Amino acid sequence: MAKSKTTFFCQTCGAQYAKWVGQCTSCKEWNTIVEEVVAHTTKPSVWKEASGNRRASKPLRISEIQAGEEMRLPTGDKELDQVLGGGIVPGSLTLIGGEPGIGKSTLMLQTALRSTRKTLYISGEESQGQIKMRSERIASVNDSCYILTETLTQNIFRQAETLRPDLLIVDSIQTLHSDYLEATPGSVSQIRECTAELIRFAKESNTPVVLIGHITKDGSIAGPKILEHMVDTVLQFEGDRNHVFRILRGLKNRFGSTAELGIYEMQADGLRPVANPSQLLLSQNREALSGTAIAATLEGVRPLLIEIQALVSSAVYGTPQRSATGFPPRRLNMLLAVLEKRAGFKLAAKDVFLNITGGIQVDDPAIDLAVLAAILSSNADLPIPRDCCFAAEVGLAGEIRPVPRIGQRITEAEKLGLSVIYVSSHASVPEKTQTIEVRRVARVEDLVRSLFGATPRQQP
Repeated sequence: MAKSKTTFFCQTCGAQYAKWVGQCTSCKEWNTIVEEVVAHTTKPSVWKEASGNRRASKPLRISEIQAGEEMRLPTGDKELDQVLGGGIVPGSLTLIGGEPGIGKSTLMLQTALRSTRKTLYISGEESQGQIKMRSERIASVNDSCYILTETLTQNIFRQAETLRPDLLIVDSIQTLHSDYLEATPGSVSQIRECTAELIRFAKESNTPVVLIGHITKDGSIAGPKILEHMVDTVLQFEGDRNHVFRILRGLKNRFGSTAELGIYEMQADGLRPVANPSQLLLSQNREALSGTAIAATLEGVRPLLIEIQALVSSAVYGTPQRSATGFPPRRLNMLLAVLEKRAGFKLAAKDVFLNITGGIQVDDPAIDLAVLAAILSSNADLPIPRDCCFAAEVGLAGEIRPVPRIGQRITEAEKLGLSVIYVSSHASVPEKTQTIEVRRVARVEDLVRSLFGATPRQQP
């Protein structure tokens, strides 16, 4: 038997070293360097043996290549199909990452249960009894869904050869290991080798494979970065476990766009796709309250109307508090500085709290104007009409800047029955008949005059 070759890997970022060091020079983490076996000590895996008669490829002129659309298999989940670009491509490898308890396993299990195709669900974290109880809770039992609790790749390939499924789901890639590598499950070497074997299985059997992956404390997918390069599609499942909404977004897609986005609502019977999330993100309370404004934003290519709440009060202690939920705190400080410097509002001695309802995170600069409107409304204790919304960016000079895809934002606001939308005076509004009134503002002072009918200096 040949001597095994070992090297040192960082368990956080996957960086490779010739010898052990205390701190990883790539990710700056301490005590994450582990020695691992990188050479095979026995024969190749079962799948490599079964697929030994591979046909050799030859180079072709690009003009000789017959281009055609990739065939896609519907998963039975409209939101998942939309993010994937119309369905899952045969022979592709998809990686789904997300925080623990966010609903990754639930999403893929209900996809397997609702699919009409033969599906093999591999679980390395739960027993068959646990999966059966969850399947009875989230969906009816489907005879075309097969459950296998296994972590050894050689056994998985034997069962796949016998069953020949139309879709293979692995939960999760960090639990798999191969007997032909002397490394612990979840290590960099095992993740890389198991993923390579699954890619070979997917390409040679034309079976789509979906991998569920863990994430690190900074939110990136655990394991070597090469894992994301090896797969065809990378999806991120986001949300707050304290709220019901979940967002599925594409980070990488070799067969479609990464601008698509899926929104789900977590319920007792599983994840429910949300067709019109704007209605759920807006408060059903139609009473006019101060400190509340509606913003027209975009998540991927999907327009959304969200409700922004602000509270401005006198600081009880010496240092005023600045707190934001769902909005970047640094951008909140910048907008407060713009109000202080450009518009004359004295907010330095006041506490400012900001919250985006629904528990979603928004980085779109188009909600700047709505944030300012909510802060001004709370500061003056004057409510904003409930039929108004805002879609514009605020610059450091106090100017109101245009945002892209203003037509989609206006259409979404019009669809939900709003009557007024505030945009930048430089925005290119589509010329079409609209029932919603478009009001243009050039500076923060114009916004205050239009909302409250007074100049900024006259506000309390």
